[in-house]
Amino acid sequence: MYLGQSFEITSWFHIHFTENPGMAFGLELGGVTGKLVLTIFRIIAIVGLTFWLRSNIKSGAPQTAIWGISLILAGAIGNVLDSLYYGLIFSDSLGKIAEFMPETGGYAPALQGKVVDMLYFPLYEGNLPEWLPIWGGKYFTFFRPIFNIADTAISTGVGLLFIFQRSVFR
Repeated sequence: MYLGQSFEITSWFHIHFTENPGMAFGLELGGVTGKLVLTIFRIIAIVGLTFWLRSNIKSGAPQTAIWGISLILAGAIGNVLDSLYYGLIFSDSLGKIAEFMPETGGYAPALQGKVVDMLYFPLYEGNLPEWLPIWGGKYFTFFRPIFNIADTAISTGVGLLFIFQRSVFR
């Protein structure tokens, strides 16, 4: 797929190819240094999550804790792998389909790649009712973010830990 290309699976589910240069909702720390800091932070978080998971397994923590931490860890690893290698092994996809392992090299050096997002669920698109304060009458899309499976794993893991916090964090 080329950047921005979209396939409608249903009216409420699209495969939409986009590249996220930063973190959640496309937020960035800025420049090469910011990207390096973000990637190094992610790697440190993965190491910390690995130790936390190992500790929970050894102590016989509830399965909900193990699953929640595992999902967060798996999602974090997936996003870091995209960031580490995607730019090295693909050419850019702006207006064209990216080439795998181009002779001239990828579009970015190690640790500078973007994370691929592709899941888009526009559950509602239309104008909001006029009677709503501030946003009344404006065009609105619910659920606008485009995300990937790794983001889903992280969100599900955090949700599990949050919902079952009393049994997970005794």
